[in-house]
Amino acid sequence: MQIVQKQNQLNISMNPIIINNFDEFNAYVGKELGVSDYIQITQQQINTFADATHDHQWIHVDEERCKTESPFKMTIAHGYLNLSVLPHLWEQVVEVRNSRLTVNYGIDKLKFMQAVTVGSRVRVRAKLSSLINLRGTSKAEIYAVLEIEDSKKPALEAHIIFLYHFV
Repeated sequence: MQIVQKQNQLNISMNPIIINNFDEFNAYVGKELGVSDYIQITQQQINTFADATHDHQWIHVDEERCKTESPFKMTIAHGYLNLSVLPHLWEQVVEVRNSRLTVNYGIDKLKFMQAVTVGSRVRVRAKLSSLINLRGTSKAEIYAVLEIEDSKKPALEAHIIFLYHFV
């Protein structure tokens, strides 16, 4: 990742950080790892998520009703849809190599902070909060903020936990 400061504006040229082992990963504890590219949240994604989860609440899927009854005047993504894009976005920030197995272990301190309206673009900003070696398994806790383009308030904040089994 290359970061260049220009006239109070942060320019981020994103290449994922390459992690090959526990010691390399450990060097980043307490540091921001970077930000992903933006992805757009589409109505098709929202509808597919509604079908998969059986959550067809009108605020997510009824575009016409939302125009007149929703405070957002359009559909919004499910909170858990927003959460579900984190692993994909995380892989744009960090590429972990030499791991036989990677497990989504859990989520702590999840807070949904702002609705994501259809058509919005989101990205993740990630910081490595902690890394623990559990007898050969690396437990990484990442503080993740899902940012909404052109919004001061993020969609969500969470501490996501991955287990890496380095070879």
